Amino acid sequence: MTFAKKALIVGTVAAIGAGTTSAVIPALAQATISGAGATFPNAIYSRWSAEYFKDTKNKVNYQSVGSGAGVRQYLAGTVDFGGTDEELQAADFKKGAAGSRGVVQIPMVGGTVTPAYNNPGCQNLKLTQQQVADIFLGKITTWDQLKCGKGKITVAHRSDGSGTTYVFTNSLACFSNEWKSKVGKGKAVKWPVGVGGKGNEGVAGVISNTPGSIGYLNQAYVKGKIKAAAVQNKAGKFVMANDTTGAAALNGVKLDANLGGEDCNPAGVNAFPIASFTWILAYQKGNGSKASDVRRFLLWALSPKAQKMAAELDYVPLKGDVLKRAKAAVAKIGQ
Repeated sequence: MTFAKKALIVGTVAAIGAGTTSAVIPALAQATISGAGATFPNAIYSRWSAEYFKDTKNKVNYQSVGSGAGVRQYLAGTVDFGGTDEELQAADFKKGAAGSRGVVQIPMVGGTVTPAYNNPGCQNLKLTQQQVADIFLGKITTWDQLKCGKGKITVAHRSDGSGTTYVFTNSLACFSNEWKSKVGKGKAVKWPVGVGGKGNEGVAGVISNTPGSIGYLNQAYVKGKIKAAAVQNKAGKFVMANDTTGAAALNGVKLDANLGGEDCNPAGVNAFPIASFTWILAYQKGNGSKASDVRRFLLWALSPKAQKMAAELDYVPLKGDVLKRAKAAVAKIGQ
């Protein structure tokens, strides 16, 4: 899919706000459900919202506030569903609304988190795993050190609690023992260097507006002045982030009974080394009349039509056993 088409899609979505969507089967009365969470899947959730509304005239309002805030709102029971790029932690299954209403954790799509940069003097950046870690540790400070252009490097990172940050730092902890011991992994970490931006949108803004900068983004946000770097994978091959290399990375992830699972440095000659599923968090009970609306939307989003849209935006569509288990999980959402 061309960038122009992607930009049109995202622009259309922006025009309708945080995203409005609706049910799988047309309803007689308009229904609205609301969610909040990860910015990582916002481009595809917004596309789904717009297309779903066209199909059914029902609405889904999704606020792209970051995984950390989304999980908090989910645990507080203030939304119909939450969105996160980090699987729910064991302790969270017993907290707040999750503990009282029961958790339904559903993988919706996969995606990659790529080092992304803006440096007119560097057209084809290739990074080893150690170089990725060293940039964000502040050990590599100039483009000369990367042999790709000249000048000082400005590092961009998330300022908010973020599943994208968890995915990225989880891989950095596998790439570098120094990163693992000094910084670690999490939705929020103490960054050794850099400038913060809120959401994938905010980091993309910092990179786009700052020549000589590099940060990390979901692949769907790499556009305009922003370029993606090739990263050396576990097999030693330099690969670009896309739906094919993302699928190669995620195909080997084993999901547990709660449909959680990750791999911080996947094997496979074509695997992009920084990839993750993104999940919707719903409730088993306490949904009242909205239970059917939530189920209908999620089944629509897991349909071939909707998953094809994900591939068009460089996400990784669900297939096979993962897709089958995700659909089965939706059936657990009750009144």
